[in-house]
Amino acid sequence: MNTNIDLHQLVECVGDAIIVADAHEKIVLWNPAATRVFGYSEEEALGSTLDMIVPDRQKHQHNVGYGHSMETGTTRYGTSLLKVPAKHKDGSKLSIAFTVGMLFDDNHKANGVVAIIRDETARFAEERALKKRLADLENPQP
Repeated sequence: MNTNIDLHQLVECVGDAIIVADAHEKIVLWNPAATRVFGYSEEEALGSTLDMIVPDRQKHQHNVGYGHSMETGTTRYGTSLLKVPAKHKDGSKLSIAFTVGMLFDDNHKANGVVAIIRDETARFAEERALKKRLADLENPQP
């Protein structure tokens, strides 16, 4: 069996957004799915910071956490699926779910992160609507 896999092709064709940022939060990899989810072209994203997709309310917390991860080489999220707000290029709000992994240099010093991201905006909206409908059915108003 031939196990030669073209990793570039894999990154390009996968349906989830893949974003890699370096130790200074500069985006160094942005796949086509990231463009579809966030609206920024690869050219716009590369070299920019993750602040472009982090809502203003979450920027401070994000920056503190990112800095801590780069210093310690760890993330408190491990393999957990994170569900957080994000923002699209057009300013609209997104609900995303993602996993994050730490990247290291040859000296085992953290030098970046990779995030695999899925846009859950429509699903979250449906879930909220169903919960509201269920609550309305359980607590009918006279």
